[in-house]
Formats: sequence, structure tokens, C-alpha cells
Amino acid sequence: MLIGIATITFLLVNAMPGDPVRIMLGPGTDQATIDAVQSRYGLDQPLYERYFNYMAGVAQGDLGNSIHYNGVPVTEKILERLPVTLLLVASSFTLAISMAVPLGAIAARRQNKATDHVSRIIALIGVSTPSFWIGLMLIIVFAYQLNVFPSSGLIMPWAHPSDVPQAANRIEVLGSSLYHLVLPTITLGTLQTAAIMRIQRSSMLEVLNRDYITLAQAYGVSSRTVLRKHALRNAQLPVVTIIGIQLTTALGGAVLTETVFSINGMGTLIITAVESQDYPLIMGVTLFFGVIFVVGVLITDLLYAYLDPRITYGGGDH
Repeated sequence: MLIGIATITFLLVNAMPGDPVRIMLGPGTDQATIDAVQSRYGLDQPLYERYFNYMAGVAQGDLGNSIHYNGVPVTEKILERLPVTLLLVASSFTLAISMAVPLGAIAARRQNKATDHVSRIIALIGVSTPSFWIGLMLIIVFAYQLNVFPSSGLIMPWAHPSDVPQAANRIEVLGSSLYHLVLPTITLGTLQTAAIMRIQRSSMLEVLNRDYITLAQAYGVSSRTVLRKHALRNAQLPVVTIIGIQLTTALGGAVLTETVFSINGMGTLIITAVESQDYPLIMGVTLFFGVIFVVGVLITDLLYAYLDPRITYGGGDH
């Protein structure tokens, strides 16, 4: 999968019209300077030679040097921006899972009642609404109209108090970070919440109709115990699957969310790379997103065996 991502992205970025070197140097630059910079970044080589050189570098952990940032290693720029995006994605998934799992279970338990209808409407709206529109509406209402939350920027929770305005200690830094994180988290987490809640409800309905649930109820086990101990865990396999899939959606949504809230993360980094036609930076960020997705799918597969003892990857008789 990673080889496919790298190959397709390499061909696409090299098919873009324009010259990243001319964009970086600006108009009026003499041809000798342009040729020298192109030679520095290997852009004067044939396409197939550049491809094999790039793949050989990737195999050794070298993602190349950024053209837009004057030769700074792409890996360095990714590591600089990565914590911001990871914080945003982690907070959105925390919000999504903490809300979607209980709300989906409650909706399934009260099927075709008012609670169920409301949850389905909310989930439909959440799935259908673009994240950038949600972000803009939150900014208009809570930042400009009510002046409750900031409309831009993000403070990292591990920042030093001297680098954070009006923060005297670590507790105030953490509070300021959470304060700036509220609107971006809601913006990015709305789609994840809606998608997970729909799958949680459907999976719970399927499990609640199983024979062992009926048997437990016939033995007089309370509905709360049946729901919590017997149904909830067995209904999590489809939920784990959708969480793994939503990881890619969250990474894509982070690009829009960071742009709307002026957050300097991986999203704004790849936007800058595309606007400046920075081939190595586009390749590096895209490939890094691919690695995160592959790792997320692997973790999802491993969680299957933890949630369902019948699933094993040992390959033998047990």
C-alpha cells in the first residue's frame, strides 16, 4: 500500500504544471541560477531516475529536502508540525468515542423511541455537514458573536509558561490549551461522532437480538447488566473497524480544520507544499499520512483478537 501511495503521488506531483524552483526564486531570476537550483534538488534528471532515487531514499528513511523551505529536510518539517495535528486528531477521537459509544448504545436500547429518533437525526446531520462549514459557524457564533472561544491558534499543553500569554504555571498552560482546543475539536470530531454513533447503534441492535441475550433476560438478569456486560463488548468489533477507517477521514479533515482555525499543523504544511509545488514536501507528508493509516489498520486488526477471543492470528489449533 505504501509503495502504491508513493508511486501514484510521485507521478501526480510531477504532472503538475509549473516549476517549483521558479516559484521559489520568483520572476526575473536568470536561467543559470534556476539550472543550479534544479540540479541541487535533482530536478534536472529524467523522471524514472528521480523516482528510483526517491524510493531508495525512502527505504533508508530519507524523505528528501524541502524546496520551499530552502533545503530543510522534509522529516524535520514533519516532526515540527506533527505534534499539533496528533493533538487535534487525538482530542477529536476522544470526543467522538466518549459521546458516540454511549449514545449509540442508548439509542439501540430505546429503539424507535424519541431518544432513538433524535440520535439518528443528529447522526445524519453530522455525517452530511462539511467540517469546514461547522468550523466557520462555530467561529461566527462562539468567537465573534459571543466572544467565548478564540477563533485561531492552538497552544500546546507542554508549552513553557513563559511562552504562553497570561500563564504563570503548567496548570494555566493546560487550561489555555484546552480553551483553544474546544472549537477545533468539535469541528473535527463531529463527523467521527456521527459515523461511530450510527455503527454503534446498528451493532447494538444486532447483538441485542441474539439468543444469548434473550436467555440472559429469561434468567432474570437486569437490563443494565445485559447491556453493559453481555451486549456492549460484543458489539464493538464493527465500531473498532469504523474507528480505524475514520482515522483517514480525521487526517483529511485536519487539513480543513487547521486551515479554518489558522493552526500550524500537518494540514497547513501540505497546503503550503501544494501551493508552492514543493515535490519532496508533498510526497513526504502524503507518505507519512499513509504510514499512519497503515499503522491504524494494523492496530485495528490486533484489537479484534482482544475484543473477541474466537479470533486468533496464531495460525494453529487452540
